[in-house]
Amino acid sequence: MGESKDTGIHKSTKNGGAKAFDPAFRTFFVQLPHKFQNSLSQLNKLIKGGEEANSTSSDLRKERELCGAYKIDLEKQLQAWKENPSWVDQPPEIKVTVPKGSLSLLNVKVNVGLPPDEVYNIVTNPDNKRIFKNIKEVVSRKVLIDEGLRQVVELEQAALWKFLWWSGTISVHLLVDQNRQDHSMKFKQIKTGFMKKFEGCWRVGPAFVDEKMCLPFKPKTLADYYSCTGGKGRIGSNVILEQLIQPAIVPPPPISWYLRGITTKTTEMIIHDLLIEAARIRGGFNAANSGEHHAFQGQFDEDPVNRSRDIKERWALRRRISKQKITRQSAE
Repeated sequence: MGESKDTGIHKSTKNGGAKAFDPAFRTFFVQLPHKFQNSLSQLNKLIKGGEEANSTSSDLRKERELCGAYKIDLEKQLQAWKENPSWVDQPPEIKVTVPKGSLSLLNVKVNVGLPPDEVYNIVTNPDNKRIFKNIKEVVSRKVLIDEGLRQVVELEQAALWKFLWWSGTISVHLLVDQNRQDHSMKFKQIKTGFMKKFEGCWRVGPAFVDEKMCLPFKPKTLADYYSCTGGKGRIGSNVILEQLIQPAIVPPPPISWYLRGITTKTTEMIIHDLLIEAARIRGGFNAANSGEHHAFQGQFDEDPVNRSRDIKERWALRRRISKQKITRQSAE
């Protein structure tokens, strides 16, 4: 009987212990997968955070390297132009189309006798009112995003306008996305007013100026061009400007024809201003060694329309010259 009592007590203790530990074990095993998942989640976040930090650091490093490489490369390209600055500019090709509801869509192509990076410096110059005479004033300029080679800028300019006997300035508020890596500059009006839509893009690409040095080989890449010219070949620029203009109210003909002509001439003057600035830079390369003037610059110096730095005066001169031509033709 004693053994029986002992056995009963033992069983009772054993069962009681099992009952006492059952909830704890059950809770532990239920929570274990959740705790394990939480630990893995935190570990993944740490790994991803480290990868993102490394990626950001790597991107910044690449940006710095590209910026440094661009400066070195531009110096080499400009050196080739210093050694041989001769260049004759050609008139731009301007194509005008009229999409439905707009005044005009302009597509302009022109070759410029400077490397793409230098041309891009001219186009994106914060003080470009010195270069482009249709800009009267840069009212404000705020850099919203700065990623080294890419910047997004909010820009407000006072642009000159003239219609028939009236003239003045118009405020143009733009968002500009400029990316040196592909030499593009996109612009879009962000505040409507007189203009409902004003947007477009500059694109600058390389042109192999001294390609004849490679004959009979035809280079397809910059590396090919550098190789076959021994690094002496000059690199020019193929520049494309696309510009869509849509006033708040598109007037009927013939007023719309007149306005379209004005916007086309204004865009042509912008390209001419770019070419004059490029000629000025090239002229600085050989000013000490030669008194020779570039053909394009000489042509502009002789033309009173282009000699004037006031866009209003340029328009007035153009009208007077046109009237004189018509008068002469009638007399003949």
